[in-house]
Amino acid sequence: MGIISPGFGGRRRADDGRLPPGQYLTEDFPVLTAGPTEFVGTDRWELSVVTETGTEHRWSWADLMALPAETPTVDIHCVTKWTKLDTTWTGVSLDVLLEDVETAADYVMAECYGGYTTNLPLDDLLDGKAWIVHKFGGEDLPARHGGPARLLVPHLYFWKSAKWLRGLRMMDQDEPGFWETAGYHTYGDPWREQRYWGD
Repeated sequence: MGIISPGFGGRRRADDGRLPPGQYLTEDFPVLTAGPTEFVGTDRWELSVVTETGTEHRWSWADLMALPAETPTVDIHCVTKWTKLDTTWTGVSLDVLLEDVETAADYVMAECYGGYTTNLPLDDLLDGKAWIVHKFGGEDLPARHGGPARLLVPHLYFWKSAKWLRGLRMMDQDEPGFWETAGYHTYGDPWREQRYWGD
């Protein structure tokens, strides 16, 4: 007969079922990067979107700030197994940014200052699922967390929310980015524990 600790059954989970399998809750905001922190001033920051046909769209920092902003509160999940609940960001929805971009592509490569890349299906950036954020908790996004602007795709593992974003390249076919080439899962759904190839 097994031993059951008092209170083991019937206790409400602190995360209300929002914690994906294999994850633990943290109050901190760990800093993890593939290389050195990039420091990009807003005076030289620029974002480009290049379609599969080579058509290029560009936004300066002032252009980005002129777009309507949203303030989503979302849970974020790192592939290293931490989850942080109820994080609040401010930024521009990809629905707004890509509204006038004509593309038939199915995939996007996020490209960053410093050379980091990560691939995503275009559908995962639309319909209110992704933002280019420039504030965290009401404050300007610090460089250690991807400032001045990063991608935020909270329904996927956090490596897909690329720091120091400088561009989105539309692709007809999927191709792996930095961590995906090194063995991380090409999609990265935390609820399916898609951490590595074969997961």
